[in-house]
Amino acid sequence: MDAMPRPRFPHLHRELTRHRKPKWIVRVGHGPRTRLLASYGTPEFEAEYHAAVAGKPVSGVPRGPAKQTLQWLWDLHRKSSYWTTTLKNATRRQRENIMVHALKNAGEMPLTALTKAVMIQGREDRAATPSQANNFLNTMRTLCRWAVEHGHLTEDPTLGVKDIARPKSGGFPVWTEEEIAKFKARWPLGTRERLAFEIYLTTGLRRGDVARFGPAHCKDGWLRIETEKNGEIVEQEIDPDLTAAIDSMPAPKHRFPTTTFISNLQNGKPMRKEAIGTWFAEACKEAKVYGKSAHGIRKASAEALAEQGATVKEMDSVFGWRGGRMAMHYTDKADRKKLAQAAAAKRRSAREAGVGSAENSPTTSNGVETPTP
Repeated sequence: MDAMPRPRFPHLHRELTRHRKPKWIVRVGHGPRTRLLASYGTPEFEAEYHAAVAGKPVSGVPRGPAKQTLQWLWDLHRKSSYWTTTLKNATRRQRENIMVHALKNAGEMPLTALTKAVMIQGREDRAATPSQANNFLNTMRTLCRWAVEHGHLTEDPTLGVKDIARPKSGGFPVWTEEEIAKFKARWPLGTRERLAFEIYLTTGLRRGDVARFGPAHCKDGWLRIETEKNGEIVEQEIDPDLTAAIDSMPAPKHRFPTTTFISNLQNGKPMRKEAIGTWFAEACKEAKVYGKSAHGIRKASAEALAEQGATVKEMDSVFGWRGGRMAMHYTDKADRKKLAQAAAAKRRSAREAGVGSAENSPTTSNGVETPTP
């Protein structure tokens, strides 16, 4: 037999705020209205209710999240050693931004309601932007696995929830030689935009590493930096074009006022990678280079290096990759291009030698081929 619904306390009223979120009010008869602050159904909520009914003041200091809720679990996760020592700063910022929106709507959700269906719905709510949906799932997977390990959940509700397949678009488009020339023409040596461009093109660093890259990473004509994404050490000789871009920058008393080459002009502080991305995108538009990004320069750099005959291990070393998979994408593409060029050269040679031409085919006077023994 189904359990009877739990009766609501007398004098307790449920209302909605202007943001359409529920709030609980205690009012005895025509007496004063008292809003309860704790989450509904918790011991703290019940204590506040009884205080309000008795005419005693309810503390105005907001309390922490109710135990065994999603907000409570997230707060514990952010205090864990996994969060503080395993995740990179950029990853933590990304996941915090994701959870701000999730917790606004579901922070008070009890952990018992955290089901596979909820995970699927969360994915579908973000399906219009596949990357957003998949980043949400990755964040929840990490949280739920950690919760299972520490005994806060008995099972992982994200198990079996698949990512949204991204459309095969080829990724970020590669810059062409014409686009590179247009950008250089608009942003000459001595501008921050040109310096950022030369860093991207000659080093192949990711946006997050460009945001951190500075004089401290350069010594004796070489750069050495630990990559933000996977902790790989990238060491390479500094390209003369990059040296020229650095040396061409204006040199007031604060030439590089911070530890980074690319800094905020207003306060001299390093720019976050997100800010650099937005700023560089505007520089591309100003140069009339449309639909391209900084990552497309990195791909152009990788393609050029592969076409020059770089090996898989050399590519891994330069770009901070592991395992050769990404490097092989570029070396295989370069090999296919070289093979196609070689085949085209052989075809031209055969044509010039007359091999396969109509006049050299054995035919009779009326154009019918004569059999040969």
